[in-house]
Parts: sequence; structure tokens; C-alpha cells
Amino acid sequence: MKKPKTKIFWMILGIIVVLFVTSFSSIIDFVTDYQWFQELGYTDAFLKRLTTEFAIGVPLFIVLFLVLRFFMLGIKHQYYKIVEIQEDEKKDTGIRRGIFWVSILVSFMMSTNFASRLWFTFLKFVNSTNFDIKDPIFNNDLALYIFRVPFLREVVGTIISLLFLLAFITLVFYLLLLGLRRPDPGSEFDVYNYQNSAELVKVLNRKLFSKILKQVAFLGLLIFSLIGINYILKSYDLLLSTRGKVFGAGYTDIHVELFIFRALTVASFVSAIGIFVGVLKKNKKLALSGPIAMIGLILIGGIANIVIQKLVVVPNEIVKERPYLEYNINYTQKAFNLDMVNEFQFPVEQKITKEALDKNHETVNNIRINDYRPVDKIYNQLQTLRPYYAFNGVDIDRYVIDGEYRQVFLAARELNQEKLDARAQTWINKHLKYTHGYGLALSPVNMVTREGQPELLVKNLPPITSTDLKIDRPEVYFGEMTNDYIITNTDEKEIDYAIADGSAETIYEGEAGISLGGLNKLLFAIKEGSSDLLFSGAVNSDSKILKYRNIKERVMKIAPFIMYDEDPYLVINQEDGKLYWIIDGYTSSERYPYSQPYKNTRLNYIRNSVKVVVDAYNGKTKFYIYDESDPVIETYSKIFPELFSAKADMPAGLTEHVRYPRLLFDVQAEMYRVYHLDDYNALYNKEDLWDIAREKYMENEEEVSSNYVMFKLPEENEAEFLLNIPYTPSGNNVMTGLLVARNDGENYGQLMLYRFPKDKTVLGPMLVENRIDQSSEISQQLTLWSQKGSTVLRGNTLVVPIDQSLMYVQPIYLKSDNDTSIPEVRRVIVLYENDLVMEESLDKALSKIFGKKLDQAKDDFKDSTDLITGDLDDDVKSIIKRANQLFEEAEDALKESDWASYGEKMDQLKTILKQLNTEDEIENIEE
Repeated sequence: MKKPKTKIFWMILGIIVVLFVTSFSSIIDFVTDYQWFQELGYTDAFLKRLTTEFAIGVPLFIVLFLVLRFFMLGIKHQYYKIVEIQEDEKKDTGIRRGIFWVSILVSFMMSTNFASRLWFTFLKFVNSTNFDIKDPIFNNDLALYIFRVPFLREVVGTIISLLFLLAFITLVFYLLLLGLRRPDPGSEFDVYNYQNSAELVKVLNRKLFSKILKQVAFLGLLIFSLIGINYILKSYDLLLSTRGKVFGAGYTDIHVELFIFRALTVASFVSAIGIFVGVLKKNKKLALSGPIAMIGLILIGGIANIVIQKLVVVPNEIVKERPYLEYNINYTQKAFNLDMVNEFQFPVEQKITKEALDKNHETVNNIRINDYRPVDKIYNQLQTLRPYYAFNGVDIDRYVIDGEYRQVFLAARELNQEKLDARAQTWINKHLKYTHGYGLALSPVNMVTREGQPELLVKNLPPITSTDLKIDRPEVYFGEMTNDYIITNTDEKEIDYAIADGSAETIYEGEAGISLGGLNKLLFAIKEGSSDLLFSGAVNSDSKILKYRNIKERVMKIAPFIMYDEDPYLVINQEDGKLYWIIDGYTSSERYPYSQPYKNTRLNYIRNSVKVVVDAYNGKTKFYIYDESDPVIETYSKIFPELFSAKADMPAGLTEHVRYPRLLFDVQAEMYRVYHLDDYNALYNKEDLWDIAREKYMENEEEVSSNYVMFKLPEENEAEFLLNIPYTPSGNNVMTGLLVARNDGENYGQLMLYRFPKDKTVLGPMLVENRIDQSSEISQQLTLWSQKGSTVLRGNTLVVPIDQSLMYVQPIYLKSDNDTSIPEVRRVIVLYENDLVMEESLDKALSKIFGKKLDQAKDDFKDSTDLITGDLDDDVKSIIKRANQLFEEAEDALKESDWASYGEKMDQLKTILKQLNTEDEIENIEE
């Protein structure tokens, strides 16, 4: 017969084997992922969840185990005492083991569930950072509602569940004991002492029931006390109420619902005492009066809410809800950073001159006549160069190229393994040879070829450029389409890029990857479910495996608690000639008091707090805090101190290309439609609400999308890279304002609203579309093209501010009616004041509009000089003749769109006119 210790040993060994077999894949995942995080230098971030779960789960397990075990042992002891049963080692061994294993099982399930579900909520609770903003009702810092209340609610709920479980165990375990251990012979409850078994059962039930009631009474005391605490926490949720006119607690919530919650809190504590005392004294009325009163309060509260809302609030709603409307405006603006919007008046003077165009040449030279969606198609048709390359969307950015600040489109040429020929879809090709994309395409937003296609400044394989752009490391090992693992430094060389007579080959020289030496080869073969990886002769001890190469998957695996933008963008770092990806990361909340949620979501607080940079060659991933004022990211940085870097640590070559994200800007623009209002009356009456302007884009009518543009702000001296969107009054197409976000240098993140005068008709994009449709010359031409086997597509209608004036530009695309055709820019429409022209290029359109104005100015100039030159001497006549000549040369330069020459001629003309400043009549000429 086996000794007890031997039995225990084999039992423990069996449990370990079962756990190992059932958790084998989890163990492999843990070991391989640990090495991956170690490669990136984020082991603490990887282990944080595990260590936190242990820190929560182990003590919780011990506490639960002790509570459950001693609770059930106490029930057993009380049962034995009541029915006069003597302890019997042999008979009680099974019961004690049952108690032990039930305690183990229940404690393990509850502790693991709690720890795995709430580990991050716990960390936010412990590391919470104050907002230094207090709510207007309870006067608490907002951190209480965003970081602390959620965890406290979970803790209270878990304890209440445990107490109900203990109440259930009390009833069930007494019944089990009644069946497992009968009274001993000769005891008071020996069956032979009673005339029949029914009498025995009656006596037993009376004594047991009395004991059970006492235990349940104690549990009831605890349960109702916790329900009272839960009502205190629940009252805070009134700040997120949706009952009133706007989001947040309204008049009824504060004067009725809050009163009911406070009454229920008191009633809960009174009920707890009443239940305990009532059960002990066997006073049913006392025990039940508290819970019945609570039910009554709930019913009265429901009725009172309806009555007060309809009879008190609705008839005088604007007066009753005034403070809450003001709270809603104030806290919504804070939550979405709308209180940081600086408003300016834009007079729309419409005084654009040739001199103004010359002074704003950076703006004019960066007017976008291409659109990223057609450009994406063109890149993929003309610049993939091999079937297995692809461009996954086009990004827009700005670069200093040959000394000129220019706005450009660019996209990485990535490897798309799914497009490899079916016969080439071998394990070696997919994981050892076709490993990366190569290079990029880049084109200015304002330049097209004669065929209407983007003028490429960076193109082909290997990438070539006639500019001073530096691209020393064009390989793309990490990107948006790199969805599978690869192995580098094998006996097989990698395909670097395609050439005319084959492929150029390479060996990876980067730092990324986990060594496949030793046991790792087996571990990763199991992880990937690949026998080829294990038995391939090309994989040696120097080989490395590169995993999680998709940049979105990569950052999500490292920091899943951050919300990431769906549109990462490519950057060429001119400091080192390497390619990088920048991904915008957001912190958000659904619990910001009185803040109106965005559209149909629950999100009512958002910040673009993180910029993530991923090296396209080495895969190195860095998280930079870009909004140090955000308490949420500050809390995260306390939790993961090694994960985040300061904004100042980002290399200058990348900082120059940081963009204000469209996702955040679009959310803010949508909220600002209403919350530009500061007056509660206007909010209540829905006065002066705005809409995002509409336009005809491609073949559909839709809201104008936010656009990255480049122009010079009225109060600045140089053009900037900006993000903007136009507003119109609700139900109207007249433009009322332009929301702008700045991107460059120290001005990054500044939001500005340019309000247009209400006493002028400022055309919105849709009115511009109507003007185009009403132009017989333009509309006839567009109709003619549509009837000749082509589809006319309209690009974005761009609002171009120049000084204190506005000009509108829209590119026109033609696309043949077949599936393989690509849209081509064929015309550019320009509208300024009453002049509407459509020409082959932007330069010609500008020349046509402003050339006509120059002709008028020239005629006026000649008329003035003819009136006075008859009385002047020959020297002065010579000067005036030279002025006339310069004026004509300036006109010719303008017609050729030679803005630099035009500016030079005008400067010379100014100098000559100053020589004539001695005569009053000549001064009139200068004017």
C-alpha cells in the first residue's frame, strides 16, 4: 500500500503534467513573446501584466481560499455541534478533502478572473494622475471618475458576488452534511429516540434553520452595507446622465435622482442593521422593512423623475436647465480641447493682385491639383514595376526639396507576397527570399505631366531622384503589408529588388530579429507550426527570425491600451537617409463628466498623446509622449516608465514631419460645429449651428474631408503646412468659417478658426460647384467629355486664402470607361470673385484671371501717362517710357507664370516710379 506522502507526490506530479499539456501552447507563446519584447527593450512592459496579475491574484487567492475553507469548516463544526456528532478521522477525511478542493477551485477561478480582467484598471487606480479640474456637482477631481470609480465599482461588485456565493454555500453545505453525516447512535438525535423519522427531521430542521438564519443574517448585513456603498459610487454616474437636454446631470437628476440615491444609501445601511437584528430576534417585520422600503424608494423615484421632468422642468426648461447647459458647454470644450481654439476675423477683402501672388508664391506653388486617391491608383499602376510590389495608400507630407518648402505625396513600395505567382508560393520564397519591399514613389501635389499624371521626383527601382532628397536605406522590412514572419542571415540570399534581367540580391544587415540558435529553432518552429523552419538546411545558427512586422500589429502588441490611427504615414529622415513610419496614438475616455459624446459613440474625451515611430529597416519602435498635459498618458507613463520617451528625444529629422492627425481634427471639427457656442441660450435653441461644408467629389456629393494644405496665415510671414476644413451655417452653403490646425515647429497643435463676415456672401464649396455647373462653357465641355467614353471626376474644391482674400481651385480628372484606366488631371478650375476659368494647368488659369486684370491696370496706366507726358522734359519722358516697358515685361512674365521674373520687374518698376516722386502729377502715376 502506498504511503500518503507518495500519493500526494503522484497527485501533484499529475496536476503539473496536466497543466503543462493543456498550457503548452501558452508556454511557447510566453517564451517566444518574451524574447521578442526583450529584443525591443520592453521586457518590463511585457512582464507588467504578468507581475500585476500575480500581485493581485495570489493574495486574493490566499484570502479567498482561507475565507472559503474556514467558512465551510465553521459550517461543519456548527453542524456537528448541533446534531451532537463526534469527529471521526476516517469518516471526516473525505469531507475535509472536499472542502479543500472546493475552496481551491472557487478561489482560483475567482482570483484569476478578477486579476486577468482588472489588472490594468487596478494599475490606473494606483497610478492615477489628477486632472486639476473639478466637477461642478460633487467638487471632485475628474481623476476620481475616470481612474478610480471604475475599479471601486468592480471591487464592490466582486465582494457582493462572493457574499451571495457564501450564502448559497451555507444552504447547500448544510444539506450535504445532513445527507453525509447522520447523528451518532445514542445521541439526542438518534433515530431510536423518536417515534418516527418525520419528528426527527422536524427537530433537526428547527435547530439547523435557526443556525442558518444567523449566518445568512450576518451575510445580509455585509451585503446591504456594500449595496449602500455601491449607491454612493452609482450617484457619480449621474454626471454621465443622458436624461436631460444635453449630456450630464440635469435638473431632475440633481434634485430627484441624486436625492433618491442618497436615500437608498441610508436605507441600505439601515436595512443591513435591520436584517441582522431582525433575524437574531426572529422579528420578520424588522428584517423585511428595510428591503421593502428600498423597493418603495426605487418605485417612488421612478415616478418622481417622470413627474418632475414633465411638470416642473419641461414648462420652464431653459431656466431650470441653464446651469447644466453651461456645464455641458464648458466641459465638452475642455474634453475635446475646443477651449484652445483661437478665433480670428477674416475680412475676405478680395484684393488679390499680382504682387500678392508673388508675395505668396509658396502658397501658389503648393496648391494641390492632385488628389491622394487617384494618385494611389496611378502609383500602383505605374510604379509597382513587379506584380508582387504594391503601394498601400498614399501619404501627404512636406519636405524641403532643393531649398524649397514643398508639399508632396509619397508611398512605400511594399512587398505583397499574396501576389507572387502560385508556383512561387514556397516556404523558402515567402520566408527566406522575398522578405521586403523597396523604395518609394514621391511627387509634388501641384505638378503633373502632359498626360495628367503626377510628376515623380522619386521613382523606379532602385529609387532615383533628380533632387537633393537623401534615401540611403530604401528597404522596407516593416510596413503595412508585412504580415508574415521572415528569416534573415540564412544560406539563401534575399531578393533585394527587381531589375531588368532578374533580381538584385542582398543579405540583411539590420539589428532586428531573434536568434534561431540552440533551442529557439524548435520553439519558433512549434510557434509557427512549421516543420520547414525546423528542418530547413538554409536556416543556421546565425539566422534570425523577424516577427510582428506589420506595424499596426506591432504597436498594438506592445501597448494595446492605446488607440491607434488607421493611417500610419511614411517619413524620409533626411538626417540618416532612412525610412520610418509614424503612427498617431490616442488616449480617450467615456467617463468625462458633462462632456457630450462624439456622434454615435460613447467617447467623450480624446487626446493625441503619443507619436509612435517604427524604423522600416530595423523595426525599432519608440513611443514619444506628445501631449504632456494629458493626465491619461501621464498615468500610463507611471505604469510603464520604460515604454515612453519624451517629445524632446525625437530626432529632428522626424520631428519636422510630425502631422496633426486627421482623425483627431475630424472629431474636433465635428464637435466644434455645435460647441463653438458659448451661450447656453444658443445651445438650447440650436441657434448658429454649423455644418461641415459639402462638395461634389469624384462622382458623388459628400462632406468636404479635412485636407492638408500649405498656405500663409494672414498674421504670418511664411507658408505653413496646415490641416483645414470649411464650415457653413446649418442648412446653408454660404461659408461661415475655416478651422485650421498648425503642424510646423513650435506652432504644432494650435487650432485656429477664421470667421468670415456675416454681411458678405462667402462662397462655400457647394456654391462653387453650382457656379461651375452654371457656366455654359465649362459645363458643356464636361458634358462633351462624358459623352466620348470618358468619366469626368471632380477633385476636392480647395479654399485657398491669400492675404485677406479667398480663391477656389478644383482639379478635373478624366478616366476612360474601362477597368484598367487611371484618372488623369486634364483641367484646373479657378474661381476668384466673378472670374471662373478652366485651363490645362493652374498656371494658365491664374494667368488668364490675373492677366485680364493686368490688362485693365495697364490701360489705366497708359491713359494716365498720356495725359501728363506732353508737359514733361525728355529725361522724364525717357523714365516713363522705361516704366511702360517694365510693366509690359512684367505682364509677359505673368502670362508665362514666371512669378520670380514678374516680381523682379515689379521691383524695378517701383524704383523708377520713386525717381518721379518730385512732381505731384507723377505721384498720381505711382498710385
